[in-house]
Amino acid sequence: MNITLLFIIVAVLIIFIIIYRSNVGEQTYKFISKQGNKLYSKVAPYTYKEIRKKIKELKQDYTPQQYIGQVILFALGGGIITYLYFYNLVISIIYALIAVAAVPYLSYLRCKRLYSEFIFEQIQVYTTNVIMEFATTQSFVKALEGVYSSGVLEDPVKADVKAMIDMAYENGTINQSLEYMNEKYDYYMVRNMHQLFLQITNEGSKDSSESLENMSQDIDMLVEAVYRDRIDREAFYKKFVTFGLILYLMIALVQIMLGDTYQQMLDLWYVNVMLHLIVVINTYFLLAGTKFYNENVGAE
Repeated sequence: MNITLLFIIVAVLIIFIIIYRSNVGEQTYKFISKQGNKLYSKVAPYTYKEIRKKIKELKQDYTPQQYIGQVILFALGGGIITYLYFYNLVISIIYALIAVAAVPYLSYLRCKRLYSEFIFEQIQVYTTNVIMEFATTQSFVKALEGVYSSGVLEDPVKADVKAMIDMAYENGTINQSLEYMNEKYDYYMVRNMHQLFLQITNEGSKDSSESLENMSQDIDMLVEAVYRDRIDREAFYKKFVTFGLILYLMIALVQIMLGDTYQQMLDLWYVNVMLHLIVVINTYFLLAGTKFYNENVGAE
């Protein structure tokens, strides 16, 4: 009877984790991913080494002490939690090492998210300032030169703006410059702004102030939605991780219900398999949720 009860409880735990993560989590993720009309975009294809270098320049990278703290926390957490499942020191050590191995991967995801947010902020500065400069100069190239020389941009966006200026002078038109920037930073507001400037340049316009003002307002609304979406995503992610950690500890409820019988059940191979499945499945969904939070920030 006790074996059957344990088998049912463990099976229910596995099914519950899968259903919760697949259905409830997916629905919430769909809601979050649609916030702000997919405001974040694909980041230009920079290598992780370059991304990490930029994060260090921004002073947002973890310190060695913080990395060491993460390693200790993951090792203790993985070891203690799995020991409560299996009461086997060897298995706990293996899981602790696996948990520590996840630290570099999580750092990689975090750096990509921070870099994506940095690029978006730079694109916001680029579009807003080009519009303001154009309102004064009535020349797209002069507007680019004004923004470039103002010092408001940082690399890599600043370097790309310089490349746009060089292309414009070399070709005598802004078409190639716009195509270059559109391909490098595939953002809704970048493409719309460039299309507006292309129309003004090619077709001419005595008074483009109204169009520029509307474009500026669109960018402001877009940016506001981005930061609101960022807050919503962060709040949900904290709840997501908290619930995932709680699921790990539900085994304590099983042990309270079964008492000493629980450890006797650990001699059965299929019980061990199901317990491993609980750990692996919940860990998978936690990592998948973390990857979604840090990577899929609403590519346009």
